[in-house]
Amino acid sequence: MTPLPEPPPPRPNTAFRRLRGQLSPSEFAASVRRAAREIGEQVSCDARYIGRVESGAIRCPNYAYERVFRHMFPGRTLTDLGFASRESVRGHQARGPVDPPVPVSVPFPGPRPGPCEPQGKGSVDVFEESELLRRSFMAGGAAAAAVAAAPRAGTPPRRAGRRVGEAEAAAVEEAVRRIRVLDDRHGADPLYAHTAKPLSAAYALLDAGGYNRSIAERLFAGAGELAISVGWLAHDSGRLSDARSHYAEALATARVSGDAALEAHAFCNTAFLARDAGHPREAVRAAQAAQRVAERLASPRLLSLLALREAGGLAWLTDRGGCERALLRARTLFERGPCDADPEWMSFFGEAELEGLEAQCWSALGDWKRAVEHARRAVALQNPHFTRNIALFTTELASDLVAGGAPDAAAASAGRALGLLDQVKSSRIRRMLNDTARILRPYGRDAAVADFLARYETAAARPGATACPGATARPEPAARPEVTARPEPAGLTSPV
Repeated sequence: MTPLPEPPPPRPNTAFRRLRGQLSPSEFAASVRRAAREIGEQVSCDARYIGRVESGAIRCPNYAYERVFRHMFPGRTLTDLGFASRESVRGHQARGPVDPPVPVSVPFPGPRPGPCEPQGKGSVDVFEESELLRRSFMAGGAAAAAVAAAPRAGTPPRRAGRRVGEAEAAAVEEAVRRIRVLDDRHGADPLYAHTAKPLSAAYALLDAGGYNRSIAERLFAGAGELAISVGWLAHDSGRLSDARSHYAEALATARVSGDAALEAHAFCNTAFLARDAGHPREAVRAAQAAQRVAERLASPRLLSLLALREAGGLAWLTDRGGCERALLRARTLFERGPCDADPEWMSFFGEAELEGLEAQCWSALGDWKRAVEHARRAVALQNPHFTRNIALFTTELASDLVAGGAPDAAAASAGRALGLLDQVKSSRIRRMLNDTARILRPYGRDAAVADFLARYETAAARPGATACPGATARPEPAARPEVTARPEPAGLTSPV
């Protein structure tokens, strides 16, 4: 294999520094957060992030920051702001000969790509994106050495003549951001298989040693967040046991490094996974553990999300009173608004997500009227960037409508969700839509239902359309089954 070239040394971003003017980095970061709220984005910008931009450590911002900067400085491109083009950062020029599998092309949702997004005939090659993600992470000399060393447990990267430092920590962090952006747009199915090497590289960097304390903190946090991101891809693509393993790995990393934010995130995703796997008591325990850790982090929005995770488990336990109290707590915390302490990974958690998670609770409790009300709001409020979540909430709305006795409206909603699955590849959402179609079949004499079922059967007949990896995963039901019919887990598995 041809060695990948060394990344260029960071060059200070003087253009961005001029835009900051007389403001301090903290003051400018606050203005970035305000601008983000104006357009419905959530970024956890702080003085450290501004410093990394101005030093050149961040050569090109992620998509959320790009939208905020374009809002703050209308008419300016990323290059006008002193950033490198996204194509150069992604390594198009550095790609050597590869023999990739057949690529999966997914149409771009929403507006056409901007000048720094992948160009083409309105589509993005998801394999190419995933491969570029891997190669851009591998571009650092220490990262490449780490991957080469990991399979044979041989010479650590620091013996290869390079010290693990800023470039490697930044590469891990960027890998996490790239995975999240791609998942938001396209779903997990096309991405999961391409994340094993970046994850192995991140943990090999940790094993290499030879870094200072600040780099160590970033590497531990980055590797843990990468494990959670890969775990989420496993979860959304139906590989629940893989997801559990990745979340356990992240939790162990958090506890070893004493990182409360990472520990809260790992418990948060564990709670979500437990609920989907049919273990509501475990979901409640994990959500409560996350809240105990998160109390130290001063982020009301994080505590709001964790209260919603607890409410979801309580709903599946048919504890209506406990669920309602958790939902009230979640809304009260949410209304306190965003703050500097909100984790970057929570950019998805806005009003639409709040409504969607509450809709799931009412659905689990069998209160279809409230479930439909909140699911409609979730669909209407969702940011177009989060295509997968739009597909998810639209599918849930269809499920709630048919359970509530409105099959024609359910068919219309299911039809919209079916159209979105041309863009989003998520086994979890497809299983939910499969279940909705099954429940709608007795209403086949209704014209709207018949039209949806015909479209559904045509789509299902396409090669690979109904394939659902992870056959042992429990499909998400359209209506709440009896909780007592489910085996209760022995307890929350702790990796440490």
